[in-house]
Amino acid sequence: MNPRFHLGRIVATPGALGALERTGDRPANFLRRHLCGDWGDLDEHDQAQNELSVTTDLRILSAYSLSDGTRLWIITEADRSATTLLLPEEY
Repeated sequence: MNPRFHLGRIVATPGALGALERTGDRPANFLRRHLCGDWGDLDEHDQAQNELSVTTDLRILSAYSLSDGTRLWIITEADRSATTLLLPEEY
């Protein structure tokens, strides 16, 4: 694994925890993808923004689909103090 930035403290919202428990998907798999620059289901513009964010200390957002189709977002704060797993409706 080749991490591209620091995650800081990892937290998750109740909705994200419930969705992960329901599907049995492992959060570590999504965190690993996020950390290595696999931004998931983002368009080219948002992927380019993430590439800029990695080098300029801006917020990083990845979007993934759980095995049942539920959308999961992972957001790392600009100061790299925290990374949050959440559902889009919890934003």
